[in-house]
Amino acid sequence: MRIVALEPYYTGSHRDWLDGYVRESAHEVVALTLPGQFWKWRMHGGAVTLARRLREARERPDLLLATDMLDLSTFLALTRDRTHALPVALYMHENQLTYPLRPGEKRDLHYGFINYASMLCADAILFNSAYHLESWFEELPRLLKHYPDYTEMETVQALRERSRVFPVGMDLRWLDRCRPEQRRQGPLLILWNHRWEYDKAPEMFTRALYALADRDVSFEVALLGEHFVSEPAVFAEARERLGHRIVQYGYTPSREDYARWLWDADVVVSTARHEFFGVAVAEALYCGCFPILPNRLTYPQFIPEPDRGLCLYRTLAELADRLAWAAQNLELVRARSWRSSVSVYDWGALAPSLDTTLAALAPATGDVTA
Repeated sequence: MRIVALEPYYTGSHRDWLDGYVRESAHEVVALTLPGQFWKWRMHGGAVTLARRLREARERPDLLLATDMLDLSTFLALTRDRTHALPVALYMHENQLTYPLRPGEKRDLHYGFINYASMLCADAILFNSAYHLESWFEELPRLLKHYPDYTEMETVQALRERSRVFPVGMDLRWLDRCRPEQRRQGPLLILWNHRWEYDKAPEMFTRALYALADRDVSFEVALLGEHFVSEPAVFAEARERLGHRIVQYGYTPSREDYARWLWDADVVVSTARHEFFGVAVAEALYCGCFPILPNRLTYPQFIPEPDRGLCLYRTLAELADRLAWAAQNLELVRARSWRSSVSVYDWGALAPSLDTTLAALAPATGDVTA
């Protein structure tokens, strides 16, 4: 089967997901992409450019695979001579209706409506987590009620019936190539490998670190992750206050260096206010990090039920206590493996399942070896 994958925001986790599926799929997957920048403009204009590229490429696919950053309704309107009979799957990495706002920011409902209209055009809607699916359908009726009439509320249930959870596929196996022969020794190494953005709540993380320092707990910190504008003040303050305890400060452009920090770290921490899946945490768990995560969002999916009381926290005080416990129980922390709980997200396991899911939408070409 021949699939055209449409990604107007080709960067970061969107790029990694698409590249992984193109590489691992038994189908022939052709990617049409745009650079991952100017996200609002991509949600408006990306459909126009990708429609032109589809026509210029003279592609005749059996199925279209789009992602949430595409205005699918506009794309299909502009390519109706070629795509009117094609099945369409829509993969939701995120959505613009439940994404958390910065303090003082007002939500522009138009972008959430683009997501909604795209879903109406799709034959199948794939959400990357159960939390994402449920939070979207909890909020969607409120979006529609915002409008004065003809709110089409019955579409909510119709869309839900076309929706299912399909986890993010990842290339986890490459991390094994960077695995050290011996595990690092020394004090507790705490890993932060998230974007340096407001929705990851870095201020809660640094407050927990200050609490550990005040207790004279022995620890080190690796602050990884990207920041796109200026250095957040919360991390600049942490660098000054924690000094030598910070053994890595900032993004590592080399994938190999990033992987080595994952293998070296003892504990991975998240304080996120928002997470639709949690790729960074899954990578850290695969490399042996002990998880200390919020008891909310998508994080419980990574932790077996018997371990949630130890690994999941609700308050800042609980976070600091979990970290102090880890520092005092390093042998136990380093002996525990979480690999099996996240290996299921490797593309080697997920690509055949996604192949089958998409083939079922185009039964005339449903053989994945076609």
